[in-house]
Amino acid sequence: MRKIIMNDRGMALILVILMVSIITAVTLLLNKASRSQIDEAANLRDGIETACLSKSGFCIGEALLSEDDNDFDSLNESWARSEQLSSYSAELFDAGHIGLRIEDETGKIPVNALVNGTEYNEKIKNLFILFLNLPEFDLTEQQAGEIVDAIKDWIDEDDVTTGFGAENMYYEGLENPYPCKNAPLDCIEELLMIRGITEDLYYGTDNTPGIANYVTLYGKGVININTASNIILKALSDEITDEMAADMDEFRKDEGNDLSSPSWYKNVPGMTGITIDPGLITTKSNTFRITSTGYLNDMSKKVCGVIERDSGTVTRLTWKVD
Repeated sequence: MRKIIMNDRGMALILVILMVSIITAVTLLLNKASRSQIDEAANLRDGIETACLSKSGFCIGEALLSEDDNDFDSLNESWARSEQLSSYSAELFDAGHIGLRIEDETGKIPVNALVNGTEYNEKIKNLFILFLNLPEFDLTEQQAGEIVDAIKDWIDEDDVTTGFGAENMYYEGLENPYPCKNAPLDCIEELLMIRGITEDLYYGTDNTPGIANYVTLYGKGVININTASNIILKALSDEITDEMAADMDEFRKDEGNDLSSPSWYKNVPGMTGITIDPGLITTKSNTFRITSTGYLNDMSKKVCGVIERDSGTVTRLTWKVD
């Protein structure tokens, strides 16, 4: 009888141990599930806060441009020094910080302005050819001309091939055919669909820049000489050398120099005899690209858009949240 009682006690102990093990396992699973839900909630919270940071940065960029009331735009103004704002942005927010960048689209080559109806805009055509002929892009003069003709055919309204360009007959004969658009570009990435524009030319390589950084959909056919990159400055005239472009850049960065007139470049030492078509350059801009990135913990979210400024009023033309 005593043996049976001992066995019952042993079985009871085993059952207790099993119950405790099961309860422990269930508790651990519940704890893991709870922690997972807490982490998901925290990530969701941080994601929302990071998105709000990036949008706040974009609005700050709009405010900087709206408050800029100079008669001309240059890289010496507060909107062009947005990296300084980025450096102390953590002081503006309870948590996280922003990275803000503002680019003047008028300092780039306006692709859609290459064509007026079915005809070339000769000023932009010559600018584009000079640009593509720069040694940085490693293209021959013929290749540059063919690419510009192909861009015109992609944009113009007719189906008549321009010079060495390309119309429907070429694109419909590709392995994966598509029609020639015959309308202005809606996004700059469309350039990759045009004959002659390779990914290396568009994005750049380790040894060459990408044209995507120097062209824009916006603008009416003039370049802001105060904000254009050195590469664009060289394309404004076949007489401008690397050294002259560097001297122009140094001159316009000196806050003591008057940049209100597009002809200021003639005050740069050694450039008195250089002539840039006055109808091609300006010192006033109205279209800007704002890129704002919000950072919080290990998260980042970016907002990018283009705004148009008119008499202090800012209008959003595009808005993209990555």
